Amino acid sequence: MFGQTIAIFRNTFFESIRQPIALVLLVVATLGLIFSNLLAGFTMEDDQRMMIDLGLSTVFICGTLLAAFIATNVLNREIENHTALTVISKPVSRPLFVLGKYLGVAAALLLVTLYMSFVFMLVEMHGVRQTVRDPHHVPVLVFGSVVAVLGLGASVWCNYFYGKVFASTVITIVTPLIGLAYFLCLMFDPGFVRQPISVGFNVQMWVALAGITMAILVLTAIAIAASTRLGQMMTLCVTVGIFLLGMLSDWIFGRPIRAIEAMWLQRASARELTEIVERTQIIHLVTGEIDQRVIEKEVMLPGIELSSMADGMWERLEHAAYWIAYSILPNFQPFWFTDALTQGYVIPIKLLWGVVGYGLVYIVAALSLAVILFQRREVG
Repeated sequence: MFGQTIAIFRNTFFESIRQPIALVLLVVATLGLIFSNLLAGFTMEDDQRMMIDLGLSTVFICGTLLAAFIATNVLNREIENHTALTVISKPVSRPLFVLGKYLGVAAALLLVTLYMSFVFMLVEMHGVRQTVRDPHHVPVLVFGSVVAVLGLGASVWCNYFYGKVFASTVITIVTPLIGLAYFLCLMFDPGFVRQPISVGFNVQMWVALAGITMAILVLTAIAIAASTRLGQMMTLCVTVGIFLLGMLSDWIFGRPIRAIEAMWLQRASARELTEIVERTQIIHLVTGEIDQRVIEKEVMLPGIELSSMADGMWERLEHAAYWIAYSILPNFQPFWFTDALTQGYVIPIKLLWGVVGYGLVYIVAALSLAVILFQRREVG
């Protein structure tokens, strides 16, 4: 059973990175990350913050598009070409088939996301030149250029002389090379003088990238589940639609929930059924300072439910409907740490683990749904 899953995983992984759309979107992402550095220089102030925002947004959007295109293609192609029937007719269960497909696509997306992350970290390390007198980060330019030449040269060589697929060859060769370039750049300052690696290594930036990667894996599981019953175009529309709804989840569903609860709390306050409690909020800044705030919050008295302030059954049903939709639909906002990053707040590792757990729950739920939908799918 383990060997069968590994075989499906391996085939799916190489099939995913061979797709031309993967290379096209990676080229777009690379150019977008490089130009984000140039465009950020036109702001009146906070150029580096703007560059970080643009760069992480580029990684998030391109990773999401890659998840949508790649994941919707691998399973549908197997069904349309009837190769899925050949695999399932052997002693391979359908749950293992779905699991192997997801693991293969997830590994491919982890690889391309790692590539985009290394490119972004090199661009961020170079920094925005606010004036022409500001120095370039020489190691980034040197090692980045060498990696580009070596990676493309080796890929063309393998394609021409050995018949290797160009798209997958570029991705598998350039990714470790650019990772090596990033590691070497950490060892030097902008003037090519040796420095400790810890000086240039930005832990918070990698935490933000980890959150984005988790969101991409969640979207991949959703795309796999949709592709078990829908065609490629419909799966793509559903995947992108869920992503957009997930990004707006707090506004579409969270805002009405808060409005209803605020109305109930106002009624309880008029009946003197609330109390004021003080809560201390501690925020750590990247500068090492601590921002401590005391927040006063009005809450219900112990033993009294907030929903008891509802005026009729309709308000309860409306509140429950919003909560069900808010709970079922994945919320991609918790994966987005960029706002805290650009405002100078330290992202707690505990928060990252909470986001990872939240993502794993949705991945398991989406894959379980995929297995249920695929059990009775006609693949012949």
